[in-house]
Amino acid sequence: MAAAQLGDLQEDVTCSICLDYFTDPVILIDCGHNFCRSCITASWGGRDGNLPCPECREISSGKNLRPNRQLKNMVEKLKQLHLPPVKPPEENLCKKHDEKLRLFCAQDQRMICLVCRESKEHKTHSASPIEEAAEEYKVKLQEWLRPLKSEKEYFLESKVKEEEEYKTIRDKLRTEKQKIESEFEKLQHLLKENKQTLHAKLEEMEKKITMVENANITKLSNQITSLNALIMEIEMKCEAPAWELLKDVRSTLSRCNNVKLQGPEMKRYKVMVTLDPDTASPLLLLSEGGRRVRDTPKRFTHSLCVLGSEGFTSGRHYWEVQLLQEGVLWRGGRSRVCEQEGGAPWSPEGGVWAVGGSGVQYWALTSPVTPLSPREKPLKLGVYLDYEGGRLSLYNADSMELLFSFPQAPFTQRLFPYFCLYGGAELRLV
Repeated sequence: MAAAQLGDLQEDVTCSICLDYFTDPVILIDCGHNFCRSCITASWGGRDGNLPCPECREISSGKNLRPNRQLKNMVEKLKQLHLPPVKPPEENLCKKHDEKLRLFCAQDQRMICLVCRESKEHKTHSASPIEEAAEEYKVKLQEWLRPLKSEKEYFLESKVKEEEEYKTIRDKLRTEKQKIESEFEKLQHLLKENKQTLHAKLEEMEKKITMVENANITKLSNQITSLNALIMEIEMKCEAPAWELLKDVRSTLSRCNNVKLQGPEMKRYKVMVTLDPDTASPLLLLSEGGRRVRDTPKRFTHSLCVLGSEGFTSGRHYWEVQLLQEGVLWRGGRSRVCEQEGGAPWSPEGGVWAVGGSGVQYWALTSPVTPLSPREKPLKLGVYLDYEGGRLSLYNADSMELLFSFPQAPFTQRLFPYFCLYGGAELRLV
């Protein structure tokens, strides 16, 4: 404990520019940071007027430099102990300037020192203290944990189902082999050749099934292993110091973005959805068969929406809707009601779980709304509901990119597919 306190004291009397004990320390009155007089003068290049503090960037005047005699006395007393100044670990030092890494450059996605910040390479870049940058990237990484863990759960479920299905097939094959064996024991002398032929076919079938099973199970296991590694990496980064979290953070985020979440697995729950004319706005045009709806540009109103005819109170369901014409605005998802009366919010609290877009911007209808940044423009929307799991997720149905997954919450009422469009927009269920 005493050694740690001594180390803190040494750091307090060390100049952040030269990384040595203060020589003729001065304090910036405006922000309270201390530097060697020669170091701050060199940092400002001998210029006069209002200049930035090398540590916090607050503008100060050279006239506001005041000698810090108390700090100078502390330095003299520590020097009498013949202790070397505290040096940061090598991984926390700038390889170019041997200065402590204090800032994170947003454009170059790397940590820099105060000297780098003043260089031509970074002077026009946006930089922030590494602690603040670490918190920002920690939030981004943690946002990936839920969909990645959810994806892992889906692969685990798929693996169990595959194993159960193949076990059932093998059991049936064994039963069939036993029946054939029994029959051939009665007709052994007459049907010996046929018995061998049938046995060979059954063995070949079992080999093929085993090969397919091994390939599928291996693929699922590899995907689970890959997701486990990525999840563990993110969790370790979120618990690591700021400088370690930011190291190679671009690579981690890139691998997160390359994960294709919940593709063909959820499409097995695809249902046929038709539009309910009883809930449609009178200003919407529904096609025969209730599979297509559009708005006309010459009509204006505040709510142009329609629900699906089918409501759900259990199970897993998936459907897709294609955007034929974007218009001014469109929204799609799931709802308890169509019209939001009495100022109820367009959000889960108001009975609507949906995403919307205008062709330029996209957002999730949360409170407040959550801006979305899809990698590519979604022209076909996939909606997946897990009623018992309390989960609703929306995807770009072409690339299966996850657009948004609403926070898990129990559903207690019948839910209906929901569509809303304005200014000439046109949707079709596919």
